Amino acid sequence: MLTSVCLAQAPAARQATPAMPMPAGLKYPPLKPVVIPEPAVVKLSNGMRVYLLENHELPLVSGVALVRTGNLFDPADKRGLADMTGTVMRSGGAKSKSGEQIDLELENIAASVESSIGETSGSVSFSSLRENAGRVLELMRDIMQDPEFRADKVDLAKRQYRGAISRRNDEASDIAGREFASIVYGRDNPYGWQIEYEHIDRIRREDLQAFHQRYFFPANVMLAVYGDFDTAAMKQQLEKIFGEWKAQQPPVPPFPKPPDAFSPGVYLAVKPDVTQSFLQLGHWGGTLRDPDYPALEVAANILGSGFSSRLVNRVRTQLGYAYNVGAAWGANYNHRGLFQISGSTKSATTVETLQVIREEVEKMRALEVTPRELETAKQTILNGFVFNFDSPSKTLSRLLQYEYHGYPKDFLFQYQKAVAAVTRADVLRVAKQYWSPDKLTILAVGNPKEFGKPLNTLGPVRAIDLTIPEPPRETKATPDSLKQGAALRERMREAMGSLAKLSAVRDLSRSVEMAVAGGPAPGMKIRQRTLLLRPNILRQEQELPFGKVIVYSDGQTGWLSAPQGMQPMSPPVLEQVRGEMFRTLPWLLSEEGLQANLVGPGAIEISSAAGAARLEIDDLSGLPKRMIYSAPGASAAPDARIVETFSDWRDVGGIQLPFAITVEQGGKKFGDMTVSELRINSDLKAEELAKKP
Repeated sequence: MLTSVCLAQAPAARQATPAMPMPAGLKYPPLKPVVIPEPAVVKLSNGMRVYLLENHELPLVSGVALVRTGNLFDPADKRGLADMTGTVMRSGGAKSKSGEQIDLELENIAASVESSIGETSGSVSFSSLRENAGRVLELMRDIMQDPEFRADKVDLAKRQYRGAISRRNDEASDIAGREFASIVYGRDNPYGWQIEYEHIDRIRREDLQAFHQRYFFPANVMLAVYGDFDTAAMKQQLEKIFGEWKAQQPPVPPFPKPPDAFSPGVYLAVKPDVTQSFLQLGHWGGTLRDPDYPALEVAANILGSGFSSRLVNRVRTQLGYAYNVGAAWGANYNHRGLFQISGSTKSATTVETLQVIREEVEKMRALEVTPRELETAKQTILNGFVFNFDSPSKTLSRLLQYEYHGYPKDFLFQYQKAVAAVTRADVLRVAKQYWSPDKLTILAVGNPKEFGKPLNTLGPVRAIDLTIPEPPRETKATPDSLKQGAALRERMREAMGSLAKLSAVRDLSRSVEMAVAGGPAPGMKIRQRTLLLRPNILRQEQELPFGKVIVYSDGQTGWLSAPQGMQPMSPPVLEQVRGEMFRTLPWLLSEEGLQANLVGPGAIEISSAAGAARLEIDDLSGLPKRMIYSAPGASAAPDARIVETFSDWRDVGGIQLPFAITVEQGGKKFGDMTVSELRINSDLKAEELAKKP
């Protein structure tokens, strides 16, 4: 792909919504009590627990299966395995149907089935019309019981993961949240460690299969179904659909606990391309089981939740240091969360903002809050929490979570009563007991050259290295890898025609249409005609929205013609042209003097002075299924890699050539190329190709 559309998307401007003053004298009736439905609870013959809740308001049926697993079980050397398993379970399809076939069937009946694995649970959910519920449940069972983890979807997931790694330092706010958690939890455990290229590269299809086999078995699944059905009939249907799934495994062990120790202090992550500093302060939080959790949540609400909170009033309203600042007492079902104060400020007031935040934490520990602050916080929490239970389906989901994590069924009512009973003395007590200003982790992400005061005003500063380690280099050539690489290349040659036929290709002309899929101009169409004359002449004519562009090169020099006029070819474009010639499939596989090095299962790398290209073989046909190469002048990081996936192979003069190519960059789809005409050995003339418009 010679020409790439590299347009950056600018984020839409965010406009502040001013706080509306509350009219005096308004009174509201008390909220209606939350009604907890009583689902029918049954156990199937294979040990799967099922929760059934009828609701006949709409002709719909939906549900979710919770599986006791999570990324806390990731092996240290294969981080990301759980998440990838949850993704490819669905995208890879089942043994009976591919992911695309399942997509089509579900689309035709307005249904969905999705799967994912998070920190402490896996889930497979579905939704459908009442009349299609049985068929959709069968598809859900197939995905849960017999996922195929097709190799191309594993590869796609790995490329997407690599792209995400390469972009992880793009947003300063993301850096702040990620690094804060890593500091508090520690970087040597699954709560705080980082996923790198090396971990993704180690994951194989067999790893996903083994992870699924270990955790997806009936006794480890809780299934909730909600909607328009008869409970007795649904129980029979589920027994029929899932009853034959008899897989067994030992009980899943408890999730690992986060470490007890962390390293408080002042930390700096340098990001010179921002005009604001993004801040995080805090330390350990707690769990939802803690008796003081309700009081701590009220205290955090007073400190930094909403326009009436102390941090917003002081930092934003009075001092004008920041638009966004807030605090939360983080609590999880089964492990400690994080007490976090976060916000952003212009670079010049970085240290002042941190100082003011610390002062407000100290004030919360010194004096009781006002009666109005207490009442506002309690009402905010109680009024907001009920939205988790404003429909029977949400309530069923919450009950399932309580059951999954071993909480009592009436936990909601215990929580409500506890929040309502919180006093000013309770707030002061928990602030003194649990908030430790001298043990705060303080993190700033920004440009220290623009800070008004040096960050070490707050104490010794520890630097955070944001460098993304390069992916492991391809396997070094050895006599054995070169021998295996040559054999693999020969198989590709034979599948395409033969070495003799590929070597006989003197010229090639190709006309394509490209539909741009991403970037700021999705849906844009590009028409391109490429004429190639061996060994080094290229002429490419493109019809773009702003006019026609022609590129010509003889391999040593060249020119470009655009609506703005003629100009000599620059060195970067010349490098791109040479790479295009080098990667032309008939020549790449037949050029004399090029070695093919085996760099992975079914993959070879061919390199020359013009560049390097990795070819991956299709095991069934022997044809190249994918080409991977780096953009000219870029690093070998996946962010810079271009992936061309070939399909629709057709015979052209006795040679098999692809007529459809999907192009990705950085793990994201760039566009689809469709070949409308492809000819070889049509007697192209060098002087004709060199003609200027």
